[in-house]
Amino acid sequence: MRVLAAMSGGVDSAVAAALAVDAGHDVTGVHLALSRNPGTLRTGSRGCCTVEDAFDARRVADRLGIPFYVWDFSEEFAEDVVADFLSEYAAGRTPNPCLRCNEKIKFAALLDRALALGFDAVATGHHVRLVDGVLHRSVDAAKDQSYVLAVLTADQLRHTVFPLGELTKAQVRAIAAERGWAVAAKPDSYDICFIPDGDTRGYLAEKLGRQPGTVVDGVSGEVVAEHDGWYGYTVGQRRGLHLSRPAPDGRPRYVLGIEPVSGTVTVGPADGLDVTVITGDRLVWSTGRPPGFPLRTVAQLRAHGGQVTGSADLVDGRLRLVLDAPTRGVAPGQTVVLYDRDDRYVLGAATIVRAA
Repeated sequence: MRVLAAMSGGVDSAVAAALAVDAGHDVTGVHLALSRNPGTLRTGSRGCCTVEDAFDARRVADRLGIPFYVWDFSEEFAEDVVADFLSEYAAGRTPNPCLRCNEKIKFAALLDRALALGFDAVATGHHVRLVDGVLHRSVDAAKDQSYVLAVLTADQLRHTVFPLGELTKAQVRAIAAERGWAVAAKPDSYDICFIPDGDTRGYLAEKLGRQPGTVVDGVSGEVVAEHDGWYGYTVGQRRGLHLSRPAPDGRPRYVLGIEPVSGTVTVGPADGLDVTVITGDRLVWSTGRPPGFPLRTVAQLRAHGGQVTGSADLVDGRLRLVLDAPTRGVAPGQTVVLYDRDDRYVLGAATIVRAA
């Protein structure tokens, strides 16, 4: 099988490529250049897809004896990931750019080009398993990435190979160390790759500009602060609110809602964050068709943790998830991923449009 190995420059994708070679596949390595600034360098664990990462990927490809290319997807990344990130925040929603990158770049633009060039599949270093075409959690629960891949279609999954699904992260690093690769000890990247300093609020301020508004206490209706941009707040935020006066009841206040048209950020006590019903659209079903509804499910609301249980149904073409117990920190724009009731494999995903 002709396999295109997506090589980010990290240890996971390096070992995934090696395992694809070991399995006897005809492997070609490719690194995705996503930044319009080719001089960008990595800072510890911050950032990815940098010049340094490209060099690391090439060195591994050379050791494996496979062809290696760098493909420029910076234009697609700027439009489908960065611009989407900014527009979602401007609309008062909370996006997940890593999930969007997987959906639009790594498993749409990349896979489409690979198939057009005659490759049979793309191999990646994600920690997930494919079992009979169904996306399952990794054996390493701490590194499981099924949440960020739940937006993939059944057709995309048919042309994808995940060599690391049966391995723990420790085993992956051990394989790289045995081969003498420097990436064996390379830190995992985290945060948003196009904001390598981690200052999301500063980045949004630079890109969206000053857009003043008010912070309003949802209980008293009083204006308790002014701000230069609602995009600097997220639902569930407690720190950095800089309120002018304490709450009358003495309880801490959290961001309960964001209204971008009026520029109003509403704050209130923690119980105002309690959510029991989630509505989602942009539905994607991992098997290509919806499961039998209504159903019992485990739902994941964040990339790391956030598992809840509840009952799901389709209402007027949208997902309606009723939780067994209230949960907090759910915001429009986030993704909810449904798993089977035993939390083993992905059923589908939806973008949250309402949480109440």
